Amino acid sequence: VQLQASGGGLVPAGGSLRLSCTASGFDFEDLAIGWFRQAPGKRREQVAIHSSGTYTRYADSVWGRFTISRDNGKNTAYLQMNNLKPEDTAIYYCMVRTPSHNDYWGQGTQVTVSS
Repeated sequence: VQLQASGGGLVPAGGSLRLSCTASGFDFEDLAIGWFRQAPGKRREQVAIHSSGTYTRYADSVWGRFTISRDNGKNTAYLQMNNLKPEDTAIYYCMVRTPSHNDYWGQGTQVTVSS
């Protein structure tokens, strides 16, 4: 089983990025998916989650700016991030949860937002 996250980078404040998380070795359509982030000196926090169905939930700090989505045909989840702020700077991780509640984490991708 493997998760590959990509799409991070350096953008100015107000810019956009789209993160991708591609899974292999799973029945992707059965997975719940989450995006988390960890800034230097801070605890890892949940950013957005997407159930195996259509339920989504967002952290208050990103609501209205970030959108989580999934393409089961491509075994890939996305996090579209718009109107980025310097406080969004962090390493972003994708996580998947199987129906048996086993969690798997990707390697993380750095997002840096300059002011």
